[in-house]
Amino acid sequence: MTRRRGRGAAGRAVLTVVTAWGLLAGAALTGAAPAGAAPAIRRIAPGVGYRQFDIAGAAGTAHAHLLTVDLGNPRVRVGLLHPGAVGARATVSRLADAAGAIAGVNGDFFDITETQHPGVPATGAPVGPAVADGRVLKAAVPRGQRFGPALPPGTDTRDVFGVGTDRRARLDRLSLSGTVKTPKARLRLRGLNQYALPQNSVGAFTAAWGDVSRERAVCGTDTERAAPCSTDTYEVRLRGGRVVSAAGSPGSGAIPADTTVLVGREEGARQLRELAVGDRVTVTHTLVAAGSGVPYAFAIGGFPVLRHGRPLTGLDDGTSAVRTVVGFKGGGEQLLILALDGAAAYRTGLTVAEEAGTMRSLGASDAFNLDGGGSTEMVTRDAGAGAVTVRNHPSGGAERPVPNGVGVLPAG
Repeated sequence: MTRRRGRGAAGRAVLTVVTAWGLLAGAALTGAAPAGAAPAIRRIAPGVGYRQFDIAGAAGTAHAHLLTVDLGNPRVRVGLLHPGAVGARATVSRLADAAGAIAGVNGDFFDITETQHPGVPATGAPVGPAVADGRVLKAAVPRGQRFGPALPPGTDTRDVFGVGTDRRARLDRLSLSGTVKTPKARLRLRGLNQYALPQNSVGAFTAAWGDVSRERAVCGTDTERAAPCSTDTYEVRLRGGRVVSAAGSPGSGAIPADTTVLVGREEGARQLRELAVGDRVTVTHTLVAAGSGVPYAFAIGGFPVLRHGRPLTGLDDGTSAVRTVVGFKGGGEQLLILALDGAAAYRTGLTVAEEAGTMRSLGASDAFNLDGGGSTEMVTRDAGAGAVTVRNHPSGGAERPVPNGVGVLPAG
């Protein structure tokens, strides 16, 4: 649910009320403290705190659930929650329990529906780049192929929030760099385990993709997600660095660890048709950071809303919604992970501009918007509990399966 309102109050969301501890999803939100009271913080694990409070937004009162994480504490870390395949989804609680997480929230926007392409299944794959435990899982889809609200000016599907091997959080941009070397040519690789490939390109799919169909990868254009699927496609299967089979259209099914599938569309398809069974083909790929050059232990897609203490220009200040956002302060050593509540009394939420203002008021220097609406969810684990507890009310009435999330994990 979203609500439109007039401009003029952008970024002026105000933290007003603190709620009592011990509330679980499904319970009434009560125990408000006077405006301006210092929010209580509950320590749920070494280096990890949790609190709740109200925010006065222009469209109404929003209720926030906030995790604070001290990355300087050697007993805690942050990583990517994911179901084991790029083209798969699971609820945040299931992802967190499988990882033994202390807490977690939902992550990137994703390919949730394909009503524009009848007969082509949605992949469930995320929009942006993803790195888990230092391993590159995927690259970003073209800007025109993304799902989610309009991107702020100057941002891109390649933008990420991540934590480097130096245990510092940062905002960055991760671009795919790769090649396909054939007996006749050296081609640029323009896709890696992503649900949409650029026009006239060649993309690679590995075991990390999963078993979902690759057909969606050749649908739409660089500027229009709903454009028809390409009729000029080709797929080549490599094993042990050699071509073992080919097909006139993208296939499906699990990809073995020793196998890479190349999918081409338009000019990319023409180039792949030059290959014959037995040809030697070498595929290389990596994600190149635009920032510090520190390798990423974890990275996830979305879009930035706050940089160096200043909200980005052009942030939406007219559409209020339930949202998830992550930020940091202290040079990237202190994380702030916020999820709004989707209960009926609070479902009006915040605008993106108000979200940025809220994170700045909490002390964040930088902040990054993740998927929201029915995807917004926060879970935490009580000491000794065998399963996590959902702390906010999902706005759809139940947990929505998502492709990934941000996990707060015990170190080691």
